[in-house]
Amino acid sequence: MSNLIEIEHLNKAFGTVPAVQDLSFQVREGELFAFLGINGAGKSTTINIMCGQLSKDSGTVRIGGIDLDTDADRIKRSLGVVFQNSVLDKDLTVRDNLESRAALYGIHGRAFKERLDELSCLLELKDLWKRTVGKLSGGQRRRIDIARALLHRPRLLILDEPTTGLDPQTRNILWKVIGDLRKNEHMTVFLTTHYMEEAADADYVVILDSGKISAEGTPLMLKNTYTGDFVTLYGVEESQVRKLGAKYVPLRDAFRIAVPDTAAATELILKYPELFRDYEITKGKMDDVFLAVTGKKLSGGTEK
Repeated sequence: MSNLIEIEHLNKAFGTVPAVQDLSFQVREGELFAFLGINGAGKSTTINIMCGQLSKDSGTVRIGGIDLDTDADRIKRSLGVVFQNSVLDKDLTVRDNLESRAALYGIHGRAFKERLDELSCLLELKDLWKRTVGKLSGGQRRRIDIARALLHRPRLLILDEPTTGLDPQTRNILWKVIGDLRKNEHMTVFLTTHYMEEAADADYVVILDSGKISAEGTPLMLKNTYTGDFVTLYGVEESQVRKLGAKYVPLRDAFRIAVPDTAAATELILKYPELFRDYEITKGKMDDVFLAVTGKKLSGGTEK
């Protein structure tokens, strides 16, 4: 699988304040890539540079094999971007917003209507075309934002905290759409999010802290490196749990025991089989990874 995005030694400062420092990473074609960090970590700066909205101080940005310095316009035409804040015109209808955007890509007449029909089915929009954007709910506007980003069938969809503040039903609709696009059109998705269950589903994760990469890898690699496993033990007394010699936390009807890895859990089970009649083993969560890597909490959701 080839790289769609290649960023090497990227630097950007605002005055004397560094926003991005010697940043290097790759995103493979067709993958869901999660870019994590608290506000001010450098995520939006990086995205704005990739989109050609902000100049870099140094480094290289290549998207689809094209260097940003040599053909920024061609790169922009290959991107679909959903920003944190909606860029729709609130005074126009949904259809007018999308029609004016489509015109920038040379999509007119029958081609526009066909694409509109496709996006209507994909995002469940058919009852919204004539409504003014300013009168839509937050979830409805977000779906229109995504439709706007998808009009020209981009190779790369950039989602900057797309589900923040949305109800669970709308979040589920959006993730179903994203899953379908990746499966059917092999679209690459570049995601920033505060919801750790979304990051847990990514193919690859990069964690930023103060403009630098603090950790990167698949969710499983990061969990294995930065957190241990947990054994939840049911139907035992606390005095029995103390025998295990491991850290534990009492829960309402169980005890949660921290172990370094699955092998350590297996050793406990083999050594004290009489205690392990009812139990489950789980990996640490991406919340735990983020806290271990940065010492900070990335709030926004609970991980499955």
